[in-house]
This record gives sequence, C-alpha cells and structure tokens, in this order.
Amino acid sequence: MMKRLAGRSGMFLLLLILEITLLFTAPVIVTAENAAEDTSDSEMRPSELYARYAVLMDAETGRILFSKSGDTEAPMASTTKIMTCILALENGTLTDKVSVSSEAASQPEVSLGMKEGQSFYLKDLLYSLMLESHNDTAVAIAEHIGGSVPEFANMMNTKAEELGCMSTYFITPNGLDAKDENDIHHTTAQDLARMMKYCITESPAKEHFLEITRTGSYTFSDSNGNGTYTCTNHNAFLKMMDGALTGKTGFTADAGYCYVGALQNDDRTFIVALLACGWPNNKGYKWSDTRKLMTYGIENYFYRDVGPSYDPYNAELTVDVENGYTGGFPDSKNTDINVSAQGSLVRVLLKQNEEIESEVQLIENISAPIKAGAQIGEITYSVNGNRIAVYPLCAEETALERTFKICLDYVVSLVLL
Repeated sequence: MMKRLAGRSGMFLLLLILEITLLFTAPVIVTAENAAEDTSDSEMRPSELYARYAVLMDAETGRILFSKSGDTEAPMASTTKIMTCILALENGTLTDKVSVSSEAASQPEVSLGMKEGQSFYLKDLLYSLMLESHNDTAVAIAEHIGGSVPEFANMMNTKAEELGCMSTYFITPNGLDAKDENDIHHTTAQDLARMMKYCITESPAKEHFLEITRTGSYTFSDSNGNGTYTCTNHNAFLKMMDGALTGKTGFTADAGYCYVGALQNDDRTFIVALLACGWPNNKGYKWSDTRKLMTYGIENYFYRDVGPSYDPYNAELTVDVENGYTGGFPDSKNTDINVSAQGSLVRVLLKQNEEIESEVQLIENISAPIKAGAQIGEITYSVNGNRIAVYPLCAEETALERTFKICLDYVVSLVLL
C-alpha cells in the first residue's frame, strides 16, 4: 500500500514539474490587442485630461512641453489674480494704506467683507487676494494701484502684451466673468502659463510673490487695528506633490474650474495651466490633471546642454569668399574659410527620443575682405519645430582681398628664394 502511494506521489510530482516547465518555456503569442498594451508609451494624450485647455511648460525657457488646445481663448476666473498681485508688488509699496470704495465693498462673494471707508495695508490685502481669492480685495488693490478699475485693466493688458501674451484680454482685476465693447475677459492656457513664468522667474518681485502664495495662513487687522481677518491658503497642490512652489485656483460659471501652478524637481521647474477643467460637482478634476501633467514632466523631461558647437551631423561649416586670399598661391579661384558658431551653452528640457534639428543660414555672395570674427550667418537649433537656440556664425580667419600687389609680392618672394 505504501509503495503504491509513493508511486502515485512521485507521478504527481513529475507531472507538476512538467507543467511548471511548460508554463515558463511556452511561446508567447502576441496579438494586436496585447501588443498595444505591452508597448511602453510615455506620451501624454489630450484625452487623458479633464481640462478642455491645458499646457505643461518648462519654466526656464518657456517652451511648451505638452498642449491640449493650449492656444484656445477662454475665461480664466480667479487665476487672473496672479497678474493683479504681481502688478501690485511691482507698482506699490507694501506699507501703502489702501482705502475701500463703495465699488470694492459691493463685490460679490468670495469677499473679505471690507466696508466702504475702511483702509488696509497693501501687504495684508495681497494675502487676502492670493490665499482666499477675495473679490473685493482685488478691486480695492486695482483702484489703489491704477486709480480705477479700467485704468488698472489697461495696466494688466499692457503687461500681458509685454510678456507676449497676445491672446489675453483683462477687464476685471478679480477674474469675474465680464464683457465690454471689445471682448470678454479671457486668456489661453499657454498665455496663463507664460504669466506664471514671469511671476516666479522674471519679475523683480518674484520672491515676494512666492512668499505670499506659499503661506499657509495669515491673520491681520485693518490699518486702524480694528477687526481680525484670517486667510487660509486654498491651493491644495502645495501639499499634494513634493516640490510644489505656488499656484492659483479659480472658478466662475463661464470659466469652470481653472488652475495655474508651478513645481520644482531637482533643477527643473514645470508650470501647469488648466482652463475649463470641469464644473460642479467636479472640483477635484483640476488636481488630478495637475498631478498627471507634473508627473509626466518629471518622468520624461531632462536637461540636455546645447551649445554653439553642437551639430547633430558633425558637419564642418565653410563659406566661399569671392576674390579672397588667405595665403599661398594667389590663384583666381574663390577661397573657402571655416565658420564657427559663437555663444554660451543653453540648457533644454528634452525627452529621450526628441532630436535637435539644426538649420544654417549664411550670407550669399560674400566678397573679400572678411575679418576673423565677422558674423556671416547664424545657426538655429529647434525641437519639433520650436526654436530653442540661435547662435551667430562667424569667420574663423581673415580673408584679404586678392589684389595686384598681393600677386606681385608673391612672385617677388619666389624670385628672392
């Protein structure tokens, strides 16, 4: 009986070993369906985002790394206030007393609850503006800095044009839906990201901007010491991802939920701008999209140095100089001189599979004399059609004009030998 059981156990063990072996050595049949699933694909698809309009930007260069209808105009709600804040920081003094007008006091929720005739220090109101997004505060600041809301809107539009945000039009300092004889209050995701880039990397008030927008809570009184006002930061992204720098939320009936924010990872800084990212009850869509785009940037984009000597084809550049002479026998043929690019290295965020393309433009019909160092063209480097760097191309040597005297001197030198 024991021998029979042992035999059956041995047979079972043998079959088990055979089954496991077949499992690990059987050929894998790849179908079109599972092949698509198995392929590693790091590309972000527009359909993966809730936002109708979105961009991911490299904050150092302003290059757009991802766009979903990023150049389409749309209302932007309270993300407007990043422009209100930076203009106040650049054109006001933090200790300024800001008087509250009837127009400011009558603004709809969300509001600080200021009363006509009250006054506040500008510094305190900037926390009210950016942490709680108070609409009455935005109007009070605009009137103080610009003299009136329309004049401040002119300042906002002028600044937007200076930054290259040509698809942006401001009417209000708080971002409430508005329309005038020219247009509606609007921007694009690309322009909004560009404005945030200015606020955190270029403005002389960038440190103050970051300090205010990163503060968790802030308490103050009016300029007479009356009342107590506490503001809490509603930018949940600050605690959502490591390296979160700043951001501003927004919502109106026309705009939907909007957001613009920045994150720093190692030496890389990314900006995400979202417009029309859901309507009630989808308040969390903007956080999902922001996390997804930031993660995409972190995992896929890394710095590569591009310099004046960079050439993906390792081509030696020369230029043909008519009637030029660089030494030796002064024959009648044109002279070739070497050309090289001049300038400093540029760091560019690139994906692993992105290629840098170069385009060389040289001045045609170059005639002697040409001095060493003279610019005779330029080389442009681009990625996917987007220009990332331009360097001047300069002559490496001097080409004299071939004259009778040069020819005569050459002949004399031969005779004297």
